[in-house]
Amino acid sequence: MATETAQMTIGEEMYERMAGSAALYERATPVVPSGVTHDSRFNGPFPIYVRRAAGSRKWDVDGNEYVDYFGGHGALLLGHCHPAITAAVVEQAQRGSHYGACHELEIRWAELVTEIVPCAEMVKFTSSGTEATLMALRLARAFTDRTRVVKMQGHFHGWHDYATIAMAPPYDQPISRGIPQELQATVTGIPAGDVAALAAELERDDVAVVILLCNGLTSEYLQQVVDLAHAHGTLVIFDEVVTGFRYAPGGAQEHFGVTPDLTTLAKILAGGYSGGAVAGRADVMRMLEFRDDPEWMRFGRIAHPGTYNANPVSAAAGVTCLEIVRDPSVQARATATADAIRTGFRDIVERRGVPARVGGWASMVPVSFESKLPARTLTERYRGAMQLNGIDPSGMQLIVSAVHTEEDVERTIAAFDATVGRLQAEGAI
Repeated sequence: MATETAQMTIGEEMYERMAGSAALYERATPVVPSGVTHDSRFNGPFPIYVRRAAGSRKWDVDGNEYVDYFGGHGALLLGHCHPAITAAVVEQAQRGSHYGACHELEIRWAELVTEIVPCAEMVKFTSSGTEATLMALRLARAFTDRTRVVKMQGHFHGWHDYATIAMAPPYDQPISRGIPQELQATVTGIPAGDVAALAAELERDDVAVVILLCNGLTSEYLQQVVDLAHAHGTLVIFDEVVTGFRYAPGGAQEHFGVTPDLTTLAKILAGGYSGGAVAGRADVMRMLEFRDDPEWMRFGRIAHPGTYNANPVSAAAGVTCLEIVRDPSVQARATATADAIRTGFRDIVERRGVPARVGGWASMVPVSFESKLPARTLTERYRGAMQLNGIDPSGMQLIVSAVHTEEDVERTIAAFDATVGRLQAEGAI
């Protein structure tokens, strides 16, 4: 039987061992486009369907166990079903999931953000990271009374119209249909790390804001961005939806020692539940405030409704999570685990003589291979092979939590070794 299994392709073995997931995917496709509710969950020949999760592990509908590195799209720095977060959510759900009113938890949540995140003088909550970046851009345009946005090519800021521009080559085209040409003209993409390109755009003195991710960049460059922008009356947004509370308790801005005007948060912010936020300078954030002035109310302020903003359940999870992750030993533990995996992966790549790169920052471990296959096809083969070896990566990267164990690391390195060997045997790399 072992010989027969070894001769199967990755896809064939998935159909044999994950028949329940395959059946659910077939059931999903008539009612959900391509059968998935988030683009990154799409995987050929089908995605796995998970029944339960705890700590660093999860189990699919066929009973297969995985060490989970999808990490709730990066939200689960404390793993699945952290006891304190679960208890807080259950307690709050029994008291009410949506009051349609203010509540004390939202205040404590905002207080924690202002205590932990360097730039955060005031906070406004949203329901997601995409909503947070959309709100932050609007705040910046309103505050500066300018229209144009400069972003870094390839940086992901959500799926709203402005964020689709300069996302993937060719950078002068959005990654989605349905984006008006008029709107495209308001967003300019430049290469990350290119100070001269940034300076040239800012010289026009019509840029409202520069928005960028911080991972992969340097303290020197980030400070140059802030200094150049401020010299031209332009604001800076650090999008910390991913890096917030992961690089350090106060995010990448704490780690690099560079403070933006605004920052966007989500994922870890809400402890695995839905929630995002814009935080930053009080004078900018006050563009959202109510005043006893009809002119301001109609033509000055930014309106911001949102049915689920700071809902009590997400707030309970967020408060509990932030009380834990404000301790820097949490991030240090996750990063140390990621470093051990990075070292193991690099040893395998070198031993097998595979043209590949194992990189990353903090507790994120991306892998890239030289391959003649299309990028999506290679990703699907890689992820499928890792799943067959009991590991669920997030595409071509691992998102490491603070609860992954030494045993998890050993299993992960062994799975990567087997996966690389299988990809080599199938001619994928």
